[in-house]
Amino acid sequence: MRSEGDSWDITSSVGSTALFVAAARALEAAKPEPAAVDPYAELFCRAAGGDWAAVLDGSLPDHELMSSDFGEPFVNFQGARTRYFDEYFSAVMAAGVRQVVILAAGLDSRAYRLPWPDGTTIYELDQPQVLAFKSYVLSQRGIRPKAERREVAVDLREDWSQALRDAGFDPTKPSAWIAEGLLIYLPAEAQQQLFAGIERLTAPGSYVAVEDGAPMSPQDYEAAVAAEVEAGDDARIFHRLVYNERHAPADLWFGARGWTATVTPLESCLRELGRPVPEPDTPAGQMIRRNSLVRAVKG
Repeated sequence: MRSEGDSWDITSSVGSTALFVAAARALEAAKPEPAAVDPYAELFCRAAGGDWAAVLDGSLPDHELMSSDFGEPFVNFQGARTRYFDEYFSAVMAAGVRQVVILAAGLDSRAYRLPWPDGTTIYELDQPQVLAFKSYVLSQRGIRPKAERREVAVDLREDWSQALRDAGFDPTKPSAWIAEGLLIYLPAEAQQQLFAGIERLTAPGSYVAVEDGAPMSPQDYEAAVAAEVEAGDDARIFHRLVYNERHAPADLWFGARGWTATVTPLESCLRELGRPVPEPDTPAGQMIRRNSLVRAVKG
């Protein structure tokens, strides 16, 4: 379970979820017609080794990502989510925004794989060991970012906004922010602080994109945690890592402060891509229906 002030590297606690998602992105990229291609996701998994490499080789048929009831929908989920946020950044570039902030950057490789215009600076915020792993894996292969990339090693439960300013971020200029796969790992109070920090640091013409989701019912959450504990599998600790709290729906919070927000249910993204949506009475179906993707621009 989470605790106040806890920290992690890429293979432990919340950090390990970045590898789980990277493995899903790698499996998506290997499809004949992928929704999105992250060419570096596989590199991260192979650098971590162990099960993360084995699952990509097909030598772990019992791995959760290989299952038809959860793994297949989750890989589709990650393909759709990646594509949504990639398209968001394409719109940001076209709008002329040249400051980008990736909150809880994890193994996000967009600084390396998207065609950023000259003059773009990307600020990546995360735990220091997570940022160090990503930089090491890519630099050892001679892979360089396609924009100026600045690491901001900070816990988002701390004063991250000051750390961002110290790294050179200019709040008087438009910026674009992303919070992908983040909010569930923050308690409601920290979510509030995160939204408020974005609001304080953004000039008119700024953008934000958020993966938002309704919490599970207390009964369902307790049952999911109990099932993980009973299974005794350290690789399946997802529900023990999330707070299952929500400060406010992102579209309503930003909308009340002068932002124009658009909400896209995750299941709509899947349908637009021709991907199946799991039945609502399955764990995968419930997960997908709780999630929505939100874009907003500050007026």
